[in-house]
Amino acid sequence: MKTVLIKTHEVWLEMLMAGFMSHTQNKQVLFDFSDILFRHFTWIEHEMIRTGESYDYDRDNIPIKVSRLEDMLKSISLHLLEIDLQLLGLEDKELAGRIKNDIGYMTGVLHRMNDEVVTAFNMERRFPGADLTDEARDALTLFLFDESYKEYELIMIYNYLKAHSNDAYLNRIFQILIDESFFHLKSFGDMMAKMGILAVPRVVMKELYQIDDVVQFLKDGINEELAAKEECRKLSDAVGNDSQELADFFEFINNQENYHIALMTDALAHYAKEGNG
Repeated sequence: MKTVLIKTHEVWLEMLMAGFMSHTQNKQVLFDFSDILFRHFTWIEHEMIRTGESYDYDRDNIPIKVSRLEDMLKSISLHLLEIDLQLLGLEDKELAGRIKNDIGYMTGVLHRMNDEVVTAFNMERRFPGADLTDEARDALTLFLFDESYKEYELIMIYNYLKAHSNDAYLNRIFQILIDESFFHLKSFGDMMAKMGILAVPRVVMKELYQIDDVVQFLKDGINEELAAKEECRKLSDAVGNDSQELADFFEFINNQENYHIALMTDALAHYAKEGNG
């Protein structure tokens, strides 16, 4: 089962990256498929927890640099078929059947998709509709690399905490934070693709999500959100003279962080009330 988990993790990210590469109606289909694959990932994880099998979120590097979308889709299809062949190892046959059916449908759709030229790796570092100064372009580039990894990291951390918690109150908060990080990751990844600097986030170290002191993690998380707000504010100021659209977007992200801080503060209060803090 551990192999199925790892391969599902990898193909989920491959599908997400393919969505960033697309310029057509393929994009939303690929994003929808990546969401389904993430759900597969969480269901397999739950099965491993139920059966007591140890696991982590380690994975192999994921090569994605292609010039045609068709090449990426062929790679994804092959990896989906590899997972399909390994489903016999799942004890939950209903789950195995669901994943098998999804894979069958997705590979058929991928096979019929129209090909596209991929520009997500051209390194031009130009954002459509914005004439950025070198300083603003450099600031935006650094921000996108840093924050896309951070959002992926948060998805994995909150998902791990949620998978190992039976507290419905906390799990609601964790799920909101997962959903918010997905929105940010998709937004930043799409921007990276438009600028020709798309990259897969690096692997998250297990020490970051296998957390013993959740209270301290939440306290640190609040400080990180405050720092992220400041980075968004700085970036909004840096690009404001060149693109009001970008400035407004980063102010929008900045304001969203306020609610994340409120949620983590709420989680801390809940831990204290339950005698865990």
